[in-house]
Amino acid sequence: MELSTGDVAAVVLYFLLVLGIGLWSMMRPNRDTVEGYFLAGKHMFWLPVGASLFASNIGSEHFIGLAGTGAASGIGVAAFEFNALVLLQLLGFIFLPVFIASKVRTLPEYMVKRFGGRRISMYLSVLSMILYIFTKISVDLYSGALFIQQALQWNLYLSIFAILTLTLVCTVGGGLAAVIYIDVLQVAIMLGGSSVLLYLGLEKVGGWEELKVKYMTSVPNITYVNPNDNGTCGLPREDSWTILREPFHSDMPWPGFLLGQTPASIWYWCADQMMVQKALAAKSLSDAQGATILTGWIKTLPMFLIIIPGMMSRVLYPDTVGCVDPEVCQAFCNNPVSCSNTAYPAIVLGIMPEGLRGVMIAVMLAALMSDLTSIFNSASTLFTMDIYNEIKKSAQTKELLIVGRVFILFLVAMSIMWIPIIQELQGGQLFIYIQAISAYLSPPIAVVYCMAISWKRMNEMGAFWSLMFGLTVGVIRMILDFTYKAPLCMEVDDRPFIIASIHYMYFAAGLFFSTGIVAAIVSLLTDPPRDYMLVRTTFQTRKDQ
Repeated sequence: MELSTGDVAAVVLYFLLVLGIGLWSMMRPNRDTVEGYFLAGKHMFWLPVGASLFASNIGSEHFIGLAGTGAASGIGVAAFEFNALVLLQLLGFIFLPVFIASKVRTLPEYMVKRFGGRRISMYLSVLSMILYIFTKISVDLYSGALFIQQALQWNLYLSIFAILTLTLVCTVGGGLAAVIYIDVLQVAIMLGGSSVLLYLGLEKVGGWEELKVKYMTSVPNITYVNPNDNGTCGLPREDSWTILREPFHSDMPWPGFLLGQTPASIWYWCADQMMVQKALAAKSLSDAQGATILTGWIKTLPMFLIIIPGMMSRVLYPDTVGCVDPEVCQAFCNNPVSCSNTAYPAIVLGIMPEGLRGVMIAVMLAALMSDLTSIFNSASTLFTMDIYNEIKKSAQTKELLIVGRVFILFLVAMSIMWIPIIQELQGGQLFIYIQAISAYLSPPIAVVYCMAISWKRMNEMGAFWSLMFGLTVGVIRMILDFTYKAPLCMEVDDRPFIIASIHYMYFAAGLFFSTGIVAAIVSLLTDPPRDYMLVRTTFQTRKDQ
């Protein structure tokens, strides 16, 4: 693709703005304190915090993954976005009052105050970083690289190196304040550029009513018969315009979503360092709650700004975005399973005029960098505060800040090494891959945090052994999933029953509730927590003196 002068100018202007904000943030007076670097000095009001929560969530994997799943199966994936509206209020009005009252800087630090000992906090810190690698860093780098490859035909590693370099300049120098200020700019770019794309796309397909008709008839030229149900591969789902779908043979079963995906998402929104750290940077609880309300409202927009453009992309490019023939898919996007992940880049490059195309490239770069800055800052906070500080208790402030920055470099090195692996693992729908991995590993974390905050009788033994139980069960299912890969549409599905027939959302529901039962039984069979551990660490005791 030949970039016009306007396209190049838009991208350059974006990078100059980001670099300027990062450098300005580096000049702040309290940047060289631990609280100033990792929690932005706790002086942020609700608007930038809310914008930052949204920007941290909507990374490049959303533009690639949400649009791709929209192209493949319709609007059902919007359920994840609407679910977040509710869970953000759970964060703001149940979890945050406890975290702020207990005066913690990281979530594992809260576990130390609530239960005593270090094994739970150490385990959660390590598992959080593993989840970052599986569901965030690797996926972001893959999706960002996919867009850049489609748009600019750049060398993969050169483009990744350029993005990571600018990301590091922003977050290593300025800490969380740089992250939050940059996020405000990026949210404006994301919403503005995506709105223009939605308008142009609807105009191209003939309006909303025409989109509903044309999507259901957007079938590639080459199709196959599905031997498992005698259906036709490549046809849009009959329930494409339904969000919560029937419970047994759909990709979004409503009982599984409500009982399984919701608890799994509690980890992401209420018990994940990356999200909670942004809210903890607010100058007051009221500002933090205002931020969660703002983010919840903005979370209704991705259905229209990302998912619908993905569906329009399938209407406009059914033979490529909607391909089912492995040879056609391989030739177009180097993935024999599906090319639905190219839906968003395809529509951007296909219908956006010169100049605006550069703005949308900047949007994707903004989304990618926003996620990476947040991940690197949060992961360095976890490592510095909860692992390094425990290993070397005498570490001074300057040493902690240096260690945090060096650890970001270590994460970058791991991220670059992970790129070839995620290219092999990405499969069909990127967003569903993220949700499935989260469903295997995060429900135990979610239930332990929920019980820690709401049930005073919960003790360290119950929390730890329930986490070990949940990890064992989740890892077994994850290994089975990677061992028995999902067949292509035209292939016979001969996977074991537990993999082929038990949806990952139902698995998450079972894992959440069984982990809770283990935690309750072990807690009741062992000594209750000491009284001082409950001071300002549960919702009932958050106002204790």
